Amino acid sequence: MTNTIFILSFFTQKFLIINIYIAFFILSDTIPYMSIYKNLIFVLILFMLSDIVQSRPISWPGGSTIMYKSDSMSSSYIFHYSPSYKYSIGAEYVNDRYFNNQFINLRSTYLLDRHNTKTSQRNIYLTGGISTKNEQDILYGIHGDWETRRLFSSFSFINKDTKEKNYTENEFQLGIAPYLGDYNDLHTWIMLKAKKDSIDNNWEIYPFIKLFQGDFLIELGSKNSHWDIHFIVRY
Repeated sequence: MTNTIFILSFFTQKFLIINIYIAFFILSDTIPYMSIYKNLIFVLILFMLSDIVQSRPISWPGGSTIMYKSDSMSSSYIFHYSPSYKYSIGAEYVNDRYFNNQFINLRSTYLLDRHNTKTSQRNIYLTGGISTKNEQDILYGIHGDWETRRLFSSFSFINKDTKEKNYTENEFQLGIAPYLGDYNDLHTWIMLKAKKDSIDNNWEIYPFIKLFQGDFLIELGSKNSHWDIHFIVRY
């Protein structure tokens, strides 16, 4: 009986999160100029649901992740599933504002290397994707991170070959945690991000804040009057 209740609770939580995500995905596309507000509201709802998300054991392999990313060039909705702790597979819906294009990428990420010490962790990943709109549109690259409880750093080098243009996107992040919280606390990072793509060929450096608790993470920053947003929920 206990196992039956746990299984029903598990799938009810997944169903609830997925349906909220789909609802806001539709609203963002159908209500002009309102997508930023819809996604910020979605973030708040997920934060209120974070206790539900954290209350069940998370088993890997078998975990799923929903992400939303937005900056001045594009916004994307990503879902991926991890059959193993070594890799994930999923799909990404992209609204490319720079090239005025919308498409879906099939994506995969592979954990190339991980090194743990008593005080730090380092990860290096390979990533790739192919567009369902044009099989010649592909992306591939490498990204990684290193962190302690106090310090964080990351890098990303992504190459995108598209029908419109081939270009690269480079990114570096540095951050510090102003306080050290316990496992279930709200954690805060004060961050600095540097981004460059070969289209504009200019480095942009700006601050942002990262908050995470349990299975929920959000990053918020602003550059050139555009929001830079990234949030993640795992279940």
